[in-house]
Amino acid sequence: MQVAVCRLALHIPEIRSLKGKRQVVKSLCGRLRSRFEVSVAEVGDQDKWQSALIGIAVVSGDARTADAVIERVVEFVEANFFDVQVLAADREVIDLTD
Repeated sequence: MQVAVCRLALHIPEIRSLKGKRQVVKSLCGRLRSRFEVSVAEVGDQDKWQSALIGIAVVSGDARTADAVIERVVEFVEANFFDVQVLAADREVIDLTD
């Protein structure tokens, strides 16, 4: 079993309140869940207006597939969320086979 994880560091420059940030993050997480069937959560910077840390995880039978899904997720965020800048995308594939 292979688990691919990614931590996205995001900058949301147009946001002026935590309420506005929550709307953007909730929309982003919901779209990623439904489109890619991945686990997604805001994992940091909850109290900062213009930044967010998003954790993404996917489980697969092989490392290549898991990594490819994460790659498509990052590309999707960069291409479709124009109000969000991806500052960093730290990725890792963890092998959990016995």
